[in-house]
Amino acid sequence: MRLSIPVSAFVAAIVGFGGTLALIIAAADAVGASREQTASWVTAICLAMAFETAWLSWRTRMPVITAWSTPGAALIAASSGFNMNDAVGAFIVTAVLLIITGLFKPLTRLIAKIPASVASGMLGGIVVTFAINAVKTVPVDPVLILPLIAAFFVIRVFNPALSVLAVLVGGGAIAFLTGRVGGLPTPELSTLTLISPSFSPAVIVGLAIPLYLVTMASQNLSGLAVLRAAGYDPNPGPLISVTGLCSLLTAPFGALTTNLAAISAAICTGPDVHPDPAERWKTGPFYALAYLVFAIFGASLVAIFAVLPQSLIVLVAGLALMAPLANALSIALKDESERMAATTAFAVTASSLTLFGIGAAFWGLVAGMVVLALDFLKKR
Repeated sequence: MRLSIPVSAFVAAIVGFGGTLALIIAAADAVGASREQTASWVTAICLAMAFETAWLSWRTRMPVITAWSTPGAALIAASSGFNMNDAVGAFIVTAVLLIITGLFKPLTRLIAKIPASVASGMLGGIVVTFAINAVKTVPVDPVLILPLIAAFFVIRVFNPALSVLAVLVGGGAIAFLTGRVGGLPTPELSTLTLISPSFSPAVIVGLAIPLYLVTMASQNLSGLAVLRAAGYDPNPGPLISVTGLCSLLTAPFGALTTNLAAISAAICTGPDVHPDPAERWKTGPFYALAYLVFAIFGASLVAIFAVLPQSLIVLVAGLALMAPLANALSIALKDESERMAATTAFAVTASSLTLFGIGAAFWGLVAGMVVLALDFLKKR
């Protein structure tokens, strides 16, 4: 056991949690979740990640790190016309689809065949709104926002992984010191709140299926790629099935879908963790311990976010998605023959179009695939 193992695990957990918690809060607000439901969401999803990472890392003897679906949270936050019951219904359907995907290898291969350009165009269309909204916070409170934006871009030159967390912690401290926040809320332990699901064609097609697709294409496939790049040979089926099962069990408590991590996993799988790849799996239990702590104090963390300036939350969410946006755009436009399809997927998704009660992410994917098919027929 080296000190680098728990240190890497705790850094990965803090970066993953602190860097994107604002996005979870934004997603919960978008579906009208109460403070108790939001706290339950955070608590349940942290419990799911703690169990998944500890079990899968121990079982496979690989550093299998899980996370909540960041693009999925962005998808929920960018949606409109859905309530918390609809969101829970979508989480349940998505979890079932993930379980089925893990059990049937042909389905995994089918998802993998969705052109990366179109999938990335859709993802870019989802997250670009958050980047734009982050810029729009400047005139709201320039004294607070401008220094934080400058700090973000300076810090990311030296440590990209900690740049968003630094903005969150620094911005929160400045907000308290300058009187933008009345005071810290009373500490409280977390509780779970059972939320009844709501199922409808609009929820399934407009929310659940896009959530499933972005989770698979942007998270699970990337997470598998990180493990393979580190020299491991994971069996995708059991990993995806376990995350789907845990998502199914925690969805009734408001928890968003969980999946294999990419960025957090990269922190836990490299040679800096341990020179022997066979020893790196031990980061899993420490990572799980960190999320168990986050689960216990989830209600307090949500309460702190509730009293922070809304402009700060919007800024942190937007900055957290800058790197995913840049990566999505680079992949979307990489292949010249697929650029029009990817751009179409991006534009339709970013438009926030709702048609027949179905959201823009689904129509963006459909539009991109149609343009791609037409281009293919033209070449023939």
